[in-house]
Amino acid sequence: MLMKKLMFVLAISLAGTLNAQQKHPSFMEQGNIYEVNIRQYTKEGTFNAFAKHIPRLHQMGVKTLWFMPIQPISVEGRKGTLGSYYAVSDYTAVNPEFGTLSDFNAVVKQAHALGMKVIIDYVPNHSGADNKWLKSHPDFYERDEKGNAKYTADWSDTRELNYDNKVMQDSMIQTMKYWVKNTAIDGFRVDVAWGVPYDFWKRCISTLKKERDLFFLAEADDPKMHSSGYDATYSWTEFHVLNDIAAGKKDIRALDSVLTHIDTTYMKGAWRLYFTSNHDENSWNKADYATMPGEIHAPFSVFTLTYHRTMPLIYSGQEEPVLRALAFFEKDPIYFNKYQRASFYKSLLQLRSSNAAFNESASFTRLKVNQPNQVMAYQRVNGKDKVVVLLNLSNQPQQVELQNFTEDGKVYAELFSKEISKNIKKVALPAWGYKVYVANPKMVQATPIKSN
Repeated sequence: MLMKKLMFVLAISLAGTLNAQQKHPSFMEQGNIYEVNIRQYTKEGTFNAFAKHIPRLHQMGVKTLWFMPIQPISVEGRKGTLGSYYAVSDYTAVNPEFGTLSDFNAVVKQAHALGMKVIIDYVPNHSGADNKWLKSHPDFYERDEKGNAKYTADWSDTRELNYDNKVMQDSMIQTMKYWVKNTAIDGFRVDVAWGVPYDFWKRCISTLKKERDLFFLAEADDPKMHSSGYDATYSWTEFHVLNDIAAGKKDIRALDSVLTHIDTTYMKGAWRLYFTSNHDENSWNKADYATMPGEIHAPFSVFTLTYHRTMPLIYSGQEEPVLRALAFFEKDPIYFNKYQRASFYKSLLQLRSSNAAFNESASFTRLKVNQPNQVMAYQRVNGKDKVVVLLNLSNQPQQVELQNFTEDGKVYAELFSKEISKNIKKVALPAWGYKVYVANPKMVQATPIKSN
């Protein structure tokens, strides 16, 4: 009987979570994130050198800059010559290789002047192997049977923090508050957020939000992170399925299974970070230059930027694109000169930010197609604004028929070709082809109307 009561309470709690509508900072609405690998972004690897790229990124449509950790890196156990960003030696200092706190604040000010936002990476699960806390507060760390501070897996340049210690918890919150008070950052991306207790996040995030409205992104594929205060979580599961589809190992049925799971386990309005690459996936798993090579990349990128409940991410150099794994512990600068994907991203980013169909209040509908295992189609509608997306996630051309699409008398402009159509129920897509149709009267004058 007790078990039945507990299960009933759990079911009611889960239903309440799913029915709740998550609130987010308004400045992230219809937004996107660009991850900045400051070490590799320029030959100098400094804030000042990166600042020259901010106007370009703004022009491309980037809304939020995410800086990988900017704190000093531990020397003890350091991997390679320069070490890992994620082995922090001092939570309230700036890595002198990148510049000074004043330099960073100047970058934030420059971004804000252009209407962009800035978030920083934070590493609360573990510190570097010579973090100053190891001497000043040895009880802040988990210990093995010999009394040595622990580390996880092969992260030998780090030491695990002890979240049973409430003083350590309070100290960690204070370090995060330092950045809120001493910079004008707009939020945090949190590394290994899944390794830290939910109760800590509830207290930490609510405390920091009292300072100002902040955005929180968790490196975690976990619906409970949203009820703990996070705005967005990582879409690792979806990402791995996308890679399998690109490799021909799976088809859209596998993706549908994952997306259905997300819709039934995450609360309404919970944002998912969608990406085709990031610092981990590029350096260790050859994304996206090998996992979605050449023309294969495009339809998956369109998906990450247009599907519902997404907060899309672009990684440093994807607009070039960089066709190699960037070194993680050594200097390996990006050399920008071609910007081959910049126009592609610009079209999608500007559509996302300017068209009300991408607002949280918009409706989202999957459209039935005659080739459901190879082609995905969906529409987003908000008042007069409407966007219809067709994606061929296969290596074969497809003759697509939209089976539950109602002719509405609208005239559509295709985002990339600018071709104007009245009838989009039947569309030919090449292998890995895509179409983004926008009901936008301003674009109707671009070219003569044609019927497909």
